Amino acid sequence: MDVVSTLIQSVTISNDSDELPVNKSKQKSAFPPNYIHSLDSTHLMLTAVECHKEKITFAAVHDSYWTHAGTIEKMNELLRQQFVKLHSQPLLENLKQAFEQCYPTLEFPPIPERGKFSLDEVNASPYFFA
Repeated sequence: MDVVSTLIQSVTISNDSDELPVNKSKQKSAFPPNYIHSLDSTHLMLTAVECHKEKITFAAVHDSYWTHAGTIEKMNELLRQQFVKLHSQPLLENLKQAFEQCYPTLEFPPIPERGKFSLDEVNASPYFFA
């Protein structure tokens, strides 16, 4: 056991879980929502950074974003821009490549074919996010 001490508290970390079996079924079912959650939180962070640059007050809880009434339109614009910026990247291709590098002896299925939806439509959508 390790103890990490800070000015506020001490936390004890136990490393004995390495000997426990991995529940493959739970790992398989937990990964997809956790990956999507990581994308959502990345989108939140990118939007918060852009709002800060624009000196827009910004607050958020999960997927609900707030600002003052006078800056809603600008925040909505930044929200869409950052979503398009994030999801224009080859996210699944990068994920697969990272898996292949970490686990070179395993074979991974091909990436699903992309649909025809244009992310640019997000910028023009009147309703986009909670």
